[in-house]
Amino acid sequence: MKFKALVVPALMAMGLAVAGQASAQEKLTVWWVKGFYKAEDDALFAAIKKFEDKHKNVKIELSQYPVQDMIPKTVSALDSGSPPDVAYADVYDFQVTGKWAFEGKLEDISSVISPMQARFAPNTVETTFLYNDQTKAKAYYAFPIKQQTMHINYWVDMLAEAGFKESDVPTTWKDYWSFWCEKVQPASRQKSGKRTFGIGMPMGVDSSDSFYSFLTFADAYNVKMVNDSGKLLVDDPAVRAGLISAMTDYVAPYQKGCTPPSSTSWKDPDNNVAFHNKTITMTHNATISLPAKWLDDSNNASLTPEQREEAKKNYFERIRTAGFPSKPDGSKMVYRTAVKTGVVFKDAKNKARAKEFVAFLMQEENLTPYVEGSLGRWFPVTKAGQASPFWQADSHRKSVFNQYAAGTVTFEFTKNYKFTILNNENVWAKAMNRVVSDKVPVDKAVDEMIERIKTVAR
Repeated sequence: MKFKALVVPALMAMGLAVAGQASAQEKLTVWWVKGFYKAEDDALFAAIKKFEDKHKNVKIELSQYPVQDMIPKTVSALDSGSPPDVAYADVYDFQVTGKWAFEGKLEDISSVISPMQARFAPNTVETTFLYNDQTKAKAYYAFPIKQQTMHINYWVDMLAEAGFKESDVPTTWKDYWSFWCEKVQPASRQKSGKRTFGIGMPMGVDSSDSFYSFLTFADAYNVKMVNDSGKLLVDDPAVRAGLISAMTDYVAPYQKGCTPPSSTSWKDPDNNVAFHNKTITMTHNATISLPAKWLDDSNNASLTPEQREEAKKNYFERIRTAGFPSKPDGSKMVYRTAVKTGVVFKDAKNKARAKEFVAFLMQEENLTPYVEGSLGRWFPVTKAGQASPFWQADSHRKSVFNQYAAGTVTFEFTKNYKFTILNNENVWAKAMNRVVSDKVPVDKAVDEMIERIKTVAR
């Protein structure tokens, strides 16, 4: 009897202890893309630790994957009915966020986003207000983290070696592209004795750079393929004419021998490799990862002092970040922004805590270090983040800041999610290759492209 009287309270105490441990181990599953730079990951880890310190009973289980693995792994988890609670990848916006919202796979997080709506810069949070075909209504189905746009990078020293000053670079559309092709390239080859190319034009079907670059050329011709409600406008003769002009200009450097022949099979890293090897004098890229690589190298303790000094010179002196020339009609370029999105899944096991974590992460003191940890590769989505002194610290970041200050336009997929399918197929690069490889006339290649757009996105 006495023994039983002792055992029962002891078992009850053990049960309470186990229950206490269980409550102390409330789990939040977060999948996040692996950062490009250590500072990005460190800022994410710091935010997670702060959240766990604030919520002692919550354990965040973080899994990080390379960017190319994020979508296959997430799709597999969705198919098996066990998605993470929170997920973020740099390519969700391009390929899946709008589709998942349409299919009813995402949790409505309007309760998180609406109260902070006023903090966001134009054309950022609007891209996460998406249509759900199950509810037949729009809501905030994603959270905006950061954004990117298209930049020009060129080697100042290669330009000088070819006998030109930066002030010689034209600012009008046609003259700008012919300058690099018809003036810089021959002069560079003559002076250096190397087979350098004036321009690096991404044209590979397996490259997001190629479709982002082509659509920027389409923007230069004021092409509008969808209206604000997502209805296709490609039957408009003016849209067709603009696409033909954009395609003509885009393939011209290849046809003139001013971009490497391998451009047609380039993947995303390949114009970076050609630029760093100084095979090309200039390229366009959807982040400032080209100069930022050298800034990262300049602080890399595993490199020799000489290598670090060389990297520093490349970043601060030899590489320029610039915007595009004026549009063909003479007006200033307005830049196409891609807003990077994270999501909470409808079938997530801990949605309430997931929303709490998203709200915490989106606080300025947590979001800004994460965005700035990318060394300028991503631009903030909040007004306060954009006003940070970080963006005035050097010429590359100032150039990014000025491009965004000039105004932005958003991708078609923010209005019609089926354009994510067209971007995945890369109908744009397929059309380029029809022209340069199959020798099909530009207007025929564009008409084929328009037919495909109508088949997929109508």
